[in-house]
Amino acid sequence: MKRIRLFCPATVANVSCGFDVLGLCLDTIGDEMIVTQTPQKGIRISGITGADLPLKATQNVAGVAAMALLKALQPDCGFDIVIHKKIKAGSGIGSSAASAAGAVFGINVLLGNPLSVKELIPFAMKGEALASGNEHADNVAPALLGGFTLIRGYEPLDVVSLPVPSELYVAVIHPQIELKTSEMRAVLPSEIPLKKAISQWGNLGGLIAGLYTDDYELIRRSLHDPIVEPLRSGFIPGFDLIQETALYSGALGAGISGSGPSVFTLNKSLKTAQKVALAIHYKYTELGIPFEVYISPIATKGVQLIND
Repeated sequence: MKRIRLFCPATVANVSCGFDVLGLCLDTIGDEMIVTQTPQKGIRISGITGADLPLKATQNVAGVAAMALLKALQPDCGFDIVIHKKIKAGSGIGSSAASAAGAVFGINVLLGNPLSVKELIPFAMKGEALASGNEHADNVAPALLGGFTLIRGYEPLDVVSLPVPSELYVAVIHPQIELKTSEMRAVLPSEIPLKKAISQWGNLGGLIAGLYTDDYELIRRSLHDPIVEPLRSGFIPGFDLIQETALYSGALGAGISGSGPSVFTLNKSLKTAQKVALAIHYKYTELGIPFEVYISPIATKGVQLIND
C-alpha cells in the first residue's frame, strides 16, 4: 500500500482577455486529497468532506480523470481517493479542476511518474468535461503546472508556461451563490463581431508581453474583456460595484474568474492587494450577500505533495 496527501490549488481562468486559453494558479486556496494505491484495480472514491458530491467514480470529476489515466497506463493496481473540498463547487475558482488535477497527479506519482506533469493535462480535461460539458484546459493547466499558462491550441493541445512578475498578487471575492459553468457557457454567442475580436487579440498579446517584461502598466491596459464579461457580469450581484471599487483602490484590473461568480483582481504588491480586498469587503457588505475574500500570490508550482 502506498499513500500520499496532496494540496490541489484553486485557479483563475480567462484572466479577462484570455477566454478558454489563459489561467493562473493561486497559492493559498485549495483542496486536500489523499490518494492510496491498492491491489484491487479500478478507482474508488471512499470519502468527500466539505461538499455534497458523488462518490461514484463515473459521476465525479476526480474519478473520471483518474479512470482516463488508468485506461492509458493500464497499471496492475487500483487507487482509492479521499477529497477534502475547500473550494466550493460553482465558485469560479477551479473547484472541479483542482479535483481532476489532484487525482491524475497523485496516481502518476504513486506509479513512479511515467508521465510528465504536462502530459497529465489531457486526462484532467476529461474530468472538466464532466463538470462543464467542454474539455477546456485553462483551469487544469495552471492547477498542474503552476504560474500563468497559455493554451496556444487544443488540436493538438499546446500549453505554454508564462512568467510571473514578482510583485503580482491576486485578491478574489467569492459571493456565496453558485453559477454552473455549463449554464454560463450557454449565454455566449457562437459568433462575435470582428472589431471585438481584434480588441481581444490585442489585449491578450499585451497581457502576455506585460508578463514577460514586468510591465505593470501594460498589464493594466490589457486587462479588459469586451466579449464575455458584458454577457456574464449581470449574473453576478454587485459586479460593477466590485470592479469600480477595486480599480479606484489601485487594482491593475478586475474581472470575472472563470464563469463566476468569483471576481478576481490583479494588483502590484501585497499592500495594494490588501487595500483592494479591504475596500471590496467594506463595499460588498452593504449588499447583504454572504461572501468570502481571499488574497494570494500566484503560485509558481501547481499540485503539491503534503508531508504527513
